[in-house]
Amino acid sequence: QVQLVESGGGLVQPGGSLRLSCAASGSFFGVHAMGWYRQAPGKQRELVATITRGGSTNYADSVKGRFTISRDNAKNTVYLQMNSLKPEDTALYYCNADVQARWDSPPVNFWGQGTQVTVSS
Repeated sequence: QVQLVESGGGLVQPGGSLRLSCAASGSFFGVHAMGWYRQAPGKQRELVATITRGGSTNYADSVKGRFTISRDNAKNTVYLQMNSLKPEDTALYYCNADVQARWDSPPVNFWGQGTQVTVSS
């Protein structure tokens, strides 16, 4: 069974930085697109950033220039470097990935359990 295990959340002051990590574990053939989403209380889950296996990235307008997504394909891990954090970045951050179980099977989408990021003074 595939699991996405997130780490790196916490409490940070406005203007501070955090780095989130998410590793895919289990038995599988490969990991395709990976990304980060977030959900603030009372709001819908929204895209933060995505990255393809080849390294192409996509960002929400609200985080462009402040957040950087990257990945290590050898470790099946995706990272989110978050700089210049604002109180409105406070949310539960979820990792997402398309994982291919076998060479002849289509990718299946998986979610992590979420890691809390709180930006407050």
